[in-house]
Amino acid sequence: MTPFSYRCTDCGRLYSRDEVRYLCPECGKSYRPGIPLLGVLEAVFDYDAIRSAFDRAHPDWNLFCAVEKEFHPPIPVGNTPLGRVDRLGAELGLASLWVKNDGLNPSGSLKDRASFLVVAEARRLGMDLIVAASTGNAASALAAVCASTGTRALIFVPEKAPKAKLVQMVLYGARVVPIKGTYDDAFALSLEYTEKRGGLNRNTAYHPLTIEGKKTAGLEIWAQLGFQVPEAICVSVGDGVILGGVHKAFVDLQRAGLIERLPRLIGVQAESSDAIHRYVETGVYSDAANPTTRADSISVTCPSNAHGARRAILDSLGLTLTVTDEEILSAQALLASRTGIFTEPAGATALAGLIKLQAGPQRLAASGPVVILATGHGLKDVEAPLSRISIPPAVEPSLASLPL
Repeated sequence: MTPFSYRCTDCGRLYSRDEVRYLCPECGKSYRPGIPLLGVLEAVFDYDAIRSAFDRAHPDWNLFCAVEKEFHPPIPVGNTPLGRVDRLGAELGLASLWVKNDGLNPSGSLKDRASFLVVAEARRLGMDLIVAASTGNAASALAAVCASTGTRALIFVPEKAPKAKLVQMVLYGARVVPIKGTYDDAFALSLEYTEKRGGLNRNTAYHPLTIEGKKTAGLEIWAQLGFQVPEAICVSVGDGVILGGVHKAFVDLQRAGLIERLPRLIGVQAESSDAIHRYVETGVYSDAANPTTRADSISVTCPSNAHGARRAILDSLGLTLTVTDEEILSAQALLASRTGIFTEPAGATALAGLIKLQAGPQRLAASGPVVILATGHGLKDVEAPLSRISIPPAVEPSLASLPL
């Protein structure tokens, strides 16, 4: 790894690595649970050193990593496939459409990337308890990575989290505490727990290494496209940290002089969980009034990284849009039937947004690569697609009984 500092994304103050842990000590004073995070930190590397050392023939990704390799957990996170999907691309008028299938991470979601780096940091610090709030995927990811190292995981989840994700957490050996409330309630309780009882808090964006972990998806996209910057990346958006992480990947590459431009980021939210979309559109932040959606992983009243997500969209000259639950489930079925990739509703939200975008005046040009980030495996929530499909009834084992 190269040396790095933390910089506050609000005031610009610089801090040494072990001088801070979560938010900017100055800007973070104004934060209280129930509003988007203030004073989110970003890792700032020695970009001249990266430029000198990086070799595309033998890329060393540890140059971009904020935790030394010796502390990395022994679980194979990342390096998920990026596949070209010409059949689907032709239907959307795109000559070069790709899907990054992060549902093939060990626990079945992109959030393994953030948990991997936070567990690595806990090992560096000699801490054996990590605490998190989650709607399911971040918790499953943390439990899986902790299981690989023997680290304890304490997880607060909304009581309505999908059973498949709860099963994962329990089997991995985490202590799971369902909360009678929302993700935002669980988030607030987890902060109170670590403040008063200890442990390293893994909460998304609150711990800066969650963004650093998720940026690895963007670095992989660049490398897998032959070190080419895509025209656009479509990302499902809940709390805004995956979007912020993908953006940070390309910002780091640009700061190191390895690329000249950023890809446009297309942020897609569920219609009822639209706080970041409205913030981008109006410049004024307000919570989502009633974030009830089948895409549970992106159902958030108050997105923790709302400010960072808005900056990422504007900086990349991107845009945001919203889609209905019906559009999400239709996109999930389309992706499966055209590409063989089964992603959960939150993962299909990115495709739903691209379908809607291609049908309107802001449609993307057909030339350069466009990437859909499929963030989680469909088996994490089979109840959602079952709401609109039916399983065929059994028949007698004879040709005569088969329907034509």
